[in-house]
Amino acid sequence: MTEAETGLLAAPSGDPTSMLIQLLDLGEWEGARTDEDIFVGPTQPQPAQRVFGGQVLAQSLVASMRTVDPDRFVHSMHGYFLRPGDANKPITFGVQRLRDGRSFSARRVQAYQEGVPILSMIASFQDTDEGVDHESAMPSGIPDPESLPTTAELLGKFDHPVAQHWAFERPFDIRHVDPPLYVSAKGKREARNAVWMKTFGAMPDDSNLHRAALAYASDYTLLESILRRHGLSWITPGMSVASLDHAMWWHRPARVDEWLLYVQESPSAQGARGLATGKIFNRAGQLVASVAQEGMVRLPTDLKDKVVGAVQAKLLQHQIRKAVRD
Repeated sequence: MTEAETGLLAAPSGDPTSMLIQLLDLGEWEGARTDEDIFVGPTQPQPAQRVFGGQVLAQSLVASMRTVDPDRFVHSMHGYFLRPGDANKPITFGVQRLRDGRSFSARRVQAYQEGVPILSMIASFQDTDEGVDHESAMPSGIPDPESLPTTAELLGKFDHPVAQHWAFERPFDIRHVDPPLYVSAKGKREARNAVWMKTFGAMPDDSNLHRAALAYASDYTLLESILRRHGLSWITPGMSVASLDHAMWWHRPARVDEWLLYVQESPSAQGARGLATGKIFNRAGQLVASVAQEGMVRLPTDLKDKVVGAVQAKLLQHQIRKAVRD
């Protein structure tokens, strides 16, 4: 039985990039095709037992790529997160070949667990072509990634499974330009956020793999532009956050094992939902991808939730002070 069939990859042993490569190495079910091509993928262990949304996006893209001419590259995808996935079970991907034209191909991908869809996506592919060319400018005054603290430096001292996972088990090195929102929300309340990111290790020279991995990373911090505007951190007591959808456009080739700047902003939040958009630049200043996502952001409203939240806040403050002392 393969790792994909068991549904759970072994915990990383100091090399989280190899975990990412394994996650994107889908298996194909021979003889199972009806009007869909069927693939199966493993999941990565998560402290909350829920599949990371970026993982499902990236694996769905890999599944669709397996059904398209290798000279035709994904340029856009639009997906909806329908249900939370179980990080202890494999994911099945059904790819429907909607169209293969002279220049473009379209694929619909459904990601299933136990026969129930958890993600629905449509992706579009195009042959390399020539045409008009312009791009947004990379923001100026951004500090170099080498001058910023790593997630491990910020969270590694906290004896908590989520902190340890974010610090040591994620395949991407994430470095915040502004004070990170892991345990507090410091700084200006602006609907903006920016991070540098790259994989810890080298990735194979496969442009499709880099595109899929970029989709994986694009789901990490995008909603932080909403949280920062309202002075919220990821451990705000009683807060519930979930991605509802995800759209992405690839403009130019990029390597995810080289530093990329991910600039994010939120134009609107209302009705327990917030919209966030992002631009991803390479270090040379080229815009390589654009992203948009709507997320659910709910705060406690009734007295019981507020009391529980206040108690949780006191406990968290005590834990933070203890971690700083140690």
